[in-house]
This record gives sequence, structure tokens and C-alpha cells, in this order.
Amino acid sequence: MALPVGGGIGGVILLLLISALTGTNPTDLIDTAPSDSSVGTTGAGDDEQSKFMSVVLGSTEETWGEIMRQRGSTYEPPVLVLFTNATQSECGVGQSAMGPFYCPRDRKVYLDLSFFQDLDQRFGAPGDFAQAYVIAHEVGHHVQTLTGVPERVGAARQRAGEREGNALSVRQELQADCYAGVWGHYAAQSGLLEPGDAEEGLRAAAAIGDDRLQRQTQGQVVPESFTHGSSDQRVSWLRRGLESGRVESCNTFEG
Repeated sequence: MALPVGGGIGGVILLLLISALTGTNPTDLIDTAPSDSSVGTTGAGDDEQSKFMSVVLGSTEETWGEIMRQRGSTYEPPVLVLFTNATQSECGVGQSAMGPFYCPRDRKVYLDLSFFQDLDQRFGAPGDFAQAYVIAHEVGHHVQTLTGVPERVGAARQRAGEREGNALSVRQELQADCYAGVWGHYAAQSGLLEPGDAEEGLRAAAAIGDDRLQRQTQGQVVPESFTHGSSDQRVSWLRRGLESGRVESCNTFEG
């Protein structure tokens, strides 16, 4: 199984936690373009859930479009692809066991909707905003791609040792969490989020921290092997973005 290159909300740790669904053939994708984005529908989920995903993606487009405009650049939105079992991306074959992921090569966000059942039932993080946080995190990776973060991190990793290089990858993931919070800040102002929604996102961030997942799957915590950051780190950076609404507050590489 090829592991897609790019940010994923659960990454390799989720391979140990979520069982792959049975289908073996990549799911056919049908992309439509209702506006600047498109949603690939594959029979995954019902219409209401697909509509919800589209609303969240549309909200991220508005938020990041305005932020980029204020910074003198143009936001190019990603494509959202919904799939079941498996799908082909420019970064390789994506499967359910891997969780949601972003592929920088085709600039698409890939979501298997079965993950949201796991987020609710297995991780104990239910709620619409918990799901929206997952989408916003992957969109955060897209923002990083547009601003050249992966290239800078990749160059720094080549100069660093294994431990330092892994730490840089964690910082990149934490920045995507903070960017998700920046979107959440403006979504709350627009009325898209209701009181208590932010807490759902914070619970989701805590639920998928590397320390919690490692403790569940292997009975011990190995910080050197973290891929996304601890629960405390993920909550802290998501909260920072939620409270500030400022891209400048998301410099996880400082210090």
C-alpha cells in the first residue's frame, strides 16, 4: 500500500488504529464544479453529509480568499474528494485505514466518510465542528502548499538529523491545526459556528494526539516517533488560531 505524500489528520498512526474496509479496487471519482471547488462523489455518505462538507469547504474558501487578498496574493482553493474504501491520487493510493489526507501534487483533499464514524464512536469526538476541524486541517496543508512551507521544511529536514527532521514534520502538522483554528475564528464570526462548536473541535484535536493514539495502540508513548504532535500541542495550536484569527500567530517553527 502506497502512503500518500502530504498531511493527513491521522497519518501512519491511524494505520494501527482503524481497520481498512474490504474493497480492493480504487473508487471511481466524479468531479463536479459548483463554484471554485469541486466535490468528488463516490456514493460515500448521504446527501446531507456531502452538503455539509461542501458548506465547510466553501467557508474555508471565503476565509482564506480574504486572508490571501489582504496579504496581496490570490487563493486557489483545493478540490474536495469524497471516497469509500480506496482512491487513486497523484500521491499514491489512499485507503480508509489512512484517514483523511491532502495531496500537494494534485492539490486535493481526500476524505473517506467512514473516518467520521470512527471520530465519533472510537475517538469519542462527535459533532459537526469536529468534522469541520478535520477538513479545515487538511485545507491548512493546502495553504501551506500555496505559501511554500513544504519546500522549506523539506530543505531543512535534509540538513537535519532524523529526530530533528521528524520534529519539523510535527511542527508542520501543528501549523495546519492552527490554520484550522484561524478558519474557525472567522466561521464563528459569520455565524456558521454555534456556541459550544469550538469545544467539539478541541476535543477532536485531543482525541487524535499522537500520545493518546500510541497509548491506545502500543501501550506506551514514544515522542520521537510523533507524526502530528501530542494532544496538548494540538489543542494548544488549534486554540491559538481560534482565539487570534491571525496567520502570524501560527508560526510553529519559531523557537
